[in-house]
Amino acid sequence: MNRTERTARLTKMAMLAAISLVLMFMIRFPFPPFPAMVYDPADIPIIISSFAFGPLSGILITIVVSIIQAFALGGDQIVGFFMHVMATGSFALVAGLLYKRNKTKRMAIIALIVGSLVMTAIMVGWNLIITPWYYKMPVNAVVAMILPIILPFNLMKAAINSMVIFLIYKPIAKFLHK
Repeated sequence: MNRTERTARLTKMAMLAAISLVLMFMIRFPFPPFPAMVYDPADIPIIISSFAFGPLSGILITIVVSIIQAFALGGDQIVGFFMHVMATGSFALVAGLLYKRNKTKRMAIIALIVGSLVMTAIMVGWNLIITPWYYKMPVNAVVAMILPIILPFNLMKAAINSMVIFLIYKPIAKFLHK
């Protein structure tokens, strides 16, 4: 890849990061059973980057967006940063690696499903570790939240993002690969 192509790729990645941040600030829905969990579509441009430019780009954008998100939204920046990097980074890594091997519609579906499931499993684990400490809750209270709150939230978030990505990726990919 020559210098012009690298610059174009970085510019497109920066644009996807900016879109991610705009979506994160403009569209936010608290999850009613546990309003501290908030859905936003900011992961969509990140996973699109992972599909278009590989999993490393998705992880890099995740880190940049997570840093900005953590400091812009306030609260406990370290916990928010960490949880966002773990959730989105795992999805971007897994989906990007799978899709990179075989860029077909079928593989896109598989990559989105496997990425969703990996992200959900990882977030169950991290919620069991972080939530008791952060919210000063007993671990058994967090375990009781897995089925009614943690699993549904993460599966819903991943499903919405995956459906949108599946519908818009190909038209956007034409622009990204120009």
